[in-house]
Amino acid sequence: MMGEISYLLFWVVLAVSFTALILYGIFFVKQKKSIRNLARLTLLTAGILQTLYILFRYLQTGYTPITSQHETIVFFAWSVTWAYFSFRWRYTVKNFGAFISLLLFILLLLAAGASRTINPLPPALQSWWLPVHAGISVISYAFLALAFCGGIMYLLQERELKSKRFGYFFTRLPSLDSLDQLNSHCLATGFVLLTLGIITGSIWAHQAWGAYWQWDPKETWSLITWFLYAAQIHQRFSAGLRGKRAAVMAVIGFASVLFTLWGVTFLLGGVHSYAQ
Repeated sequence: MMGEISYLLFWVVLAVSFTALILYGIFFVKQKKSIRNLARLTLLTAGILQTLYILFRYLQTGYTPITSQHETIVFFAWSVTWAYFSFRWRYTVKNFGAFISLLLFILLLLAAGASRTINPLPPALQSWWLPVHAGISVISYAFLALAFCGGIMYLLQERELKSKRFGYFFTRLPSLDSLDQLNSHCLATGFVLLTLGIITGSIWAHQAWGAYWQWDPKETWSLITWFLYAAQIHQRFSAGLRGKRAAVMAVIGFASVLFTLWGVTFLLGGVHSYAQ
């Protein structure tokens, strides 16, 4: 019974998220406040339903559902949704929700294509460090995903301004300064959480395997990703990195995040690979 409810709930989540994407798309074209409010409410509903789905998955498995590909993608989508709303409550960035809803729906489509089979938890993951380390790491990726979306928006707007032919995106995207501030906020938050994720992972590794660092492929790529973002942080706050270069670096950094999260599992393997 629990499994049937969970299965149905996931497809409801996907449907509501798709509805939010359509509404944000209509708002992007029409720019009517009533449509924006409805789109935002629909996305909020999707976030609540994602939370319920993760809860039902937890009740099914008996452990934090963040070990398989399906669970990780869903948790990533959940993190992106609530990271967006945490940002939205403090800042207003024009049409940011349209880009976030697109990313969210793509993630949930990927989750739909992944196996939802529930397997016994591997011994190495039977620890309370699982929700701490994995949760913090994926949430950090969510804020870096926001920076990625902001970077894409910046590059689109910058291209409009550079061409001096103000087209479709010019009136619908925020100012370059607003997008640069978005990048700075999300980058700083994501980097702090990413650092905590690596630290908690090292502590867990010492408890599980007797060594803080083993140069496992995922550990190595996590460190590479950390250095990429550390370079961005350094350049931004000490050398004044701004504008197009910062936006490009946000996109490159997120590509490294995606490879760390999924590419390593499929191409390099290692002790962190628990794909299903």
